[in-house]
Amino acid sequence: MNEVNKKMSKPRSHSLDSMRLGAIQERWMRLQWFKKGTSLRRHSIDPEARRKGNHKSDGVDVPHNHMYFCRDPKDSLRSGVQFGSNDPICDRLDFEELEEDENLIYVKFFKFYRCYDLIPISAKLVVFDTQLLVKKAFYALVSNGVRAAPLWDCSNKQFVTMLTITDFINILTSYYKSSLSKIDELEEQKLEAWTNVLREKSRPLISIDPDACLLDAIKNLVHNRIHRLPVIDPETGNVIYILTHKRILKFLFLYYSDLPTPNYLNQTIKELNIGTYENIAVTNKDTPLIEALHQFIDRRVSALPVVDEKGRVIDIYAKFDVINLAAEKTYNNLDMPIKKALEHRDQYFEGVVKCTVNDTLHNVLEKIVRAEVHRIVVVDDKDYVVGMISLSDLLSFLALKPLQLERRDIESEPLLEESGEDIPESTFDEQYVEETDYGISESESNQTEDNSEEINK
Repeated sequence: MNEVNKKMSKPRSHSLDSMRLGAIQERWMRLQWFKKGTSLRRHSIDPEARRKGNHKSDGVDVPHNHMYFCRDPKDSLRSGVQFGSNDPICDRLDFEELEEDENLIYVKFFKFYRCYDLIPISAKLVVFDTQLLVKKAFYALVSNGVRAAPLWDCSNKQFVTMLTITDFINILTSYYKSSLSKIDELEEQKLEAWTNVLREKSRPLISIDPDACLLDAIKNLVHNRIHRLPVIDPETGNVIYILTHKRILKFLFLYYSDLPTPNYLNQTIKELNIGTYENIAVTNKDTPLIEALHQFIDRRVSALPVVDEKGRVIDIYAKFDVINLAAEKTYNNLDMPIKKALEHRDQYFEGVVKCTVNDTLHNVLEKIVRAEVHRIVVVDDKDYVVGMISLSDLLSFLALKPLQLERRDIESEPLLEESGEDIPESTFDEQYVEETDYGISESESNQTEDNSEEINK
């Protein structure tokens, strides 16, 4: 592998301008079309026409977060985002030598690319000032489709902490039943006061340099059990982007069809022992919402599969769904059942993404990338929950396990044998937690990467 290392150590010569020119032109054309449609609506005498958007009427039938996945180079994902066909990674990697040690294929990929390679031409970054009212802050999270935002302290001229959905859940579980007036009073306070309430649970912000390789980013995400890693300019101290498991995996699939195919992609997740298969926490549709919130906090989980009376998975309730309580101000009624809370969820929810222990790693990657979700539920042939696979599990296997850098204390438990028995309610393995929600969140909306916006007031 010495020759490969030499090739990978050569100066990188990215021609980003040429690769992104097509994307710039396409976005400019879309912007002109959008402005034209906006002008026509504004001057229309029909009130209904003025309220309509520019999107085609059949757009609802197309999944808003769908991502095409294929192994055919002609249909490579990069063709849809205006990336060049002759990319440095394809020219510099000696595929024949890599195939001698196929476990290092994706390791070399993540070592080659830098954090700034993931930064799009235009991206949205939501930043809150600590003097902003709590109520306005959570409305802003909802309207921008993000789970968290960094808090900027003007007096100290620095980022001090993060505002997250976990903070919102902590406040709800702490104040609910004690005094509803306290919640009403708290939401009228400034973020500065809110952070003082949660100061004991906050941790220092973990960030990464734009020039650091993606392998370092993955190590930071996995080892620190975080889901968002801010990329901070070392000269200005500004947050310029947010790295997440999903964005890194999505970037890998831009080149997926051009890289050699390791044999382990055709092995089952049972053979590879990927995921968590013991102490899986579940809930049912009649469980009071407040109990689900306590599960999020006490059991340190990020999502709860919803099962029916027979124990079969029928839905999933995630932390991100809780933000809808803030949007509709229904957090004063946390005794509502889960099924009622799910009615407030995004209309584009396309169902629970599931797999079995006999699915190959390739199939699991395909499902999770297509759906653009953070986790996939492992079920048996009767739809009983037997495990969970997170994006962290997948990236850890692809990038860290070959180097023996995966977390030793959070390695997945041995796989359970498939059975039709009910799975007991308990907690997820800590590898699946999202308790360290102090990082910056990725957006649940594709629009997050198409705009540039900063909110300070």
